[in-house]
Amino acid sequence: MIEVRPLTGDDLARALPEVARLRIEVFRAWPYLYDGDLAYEERYLQSYRESDAAIVVGAFDEGRLVGAATGTPMEDHAEDFARAFEDTGYPLDEIFYCAESVLLPDYRGQGIGHAFFDQREAHARALGRRFAAFCGVVRSNDHPDRPEDYLPLDGFWRKRGYYPLAGVMAEFSWKDIGETEQSRKPLQFWIRKLEP
Repeated sequence: MIEVRPLTGDDLARALPEVARLRIEVFRAWPYLYDGDLAYEERYLQSYRESDAAIVVGAFDEGRLVGAATGTPMEDHAEDFARAFEDTGYPLDEIFYCAESVLLPDYRGQGIGHAFFDQREAHARALGRRFAAFCGVVRSNDHPDRPEDYLPLDGFWRKRGYYPLAGVMAEFSWKDIGETEQSRKPLQFWIRKLEP
């Protein structure tokens, strides 16, 4: 039985090293191809320690963290992400940013992804946020590392009520597997209105 529960405050801070481990492991696969390291993760995850309104939703198998989803008010996250909304008419202080969702492959297809969104969206509503948003990396269909059987998550996201915001893109840098330096990647924003 997998336990999915929200973590805030000290519980969140204690979970971040394991979240870093999961990010490195899960994002190594397509489409992120992330060649991660713990020093970078420590810097990246610092924003969750610094935001009183941040959340980590953890999936635990007998106490072991096997998946995690993070979220924070948009204005508390990286400026590159907030900048993408400058000319959209969406006030930053009404958007909750659902950042990463990482889940080990053996635990997929059991409804944990929905639980991750349910709990982050409930947290966002409790904060008075009217919108939830996230972004996903954009890779070309002819990328040499794209698996033949790859199924994008677009259908899952649409069932949850999210839709891509035309032209609202962020750029973020990381090192792909096989690269010697970081390179900038485009990320497409998706959004939904949160009903009370």
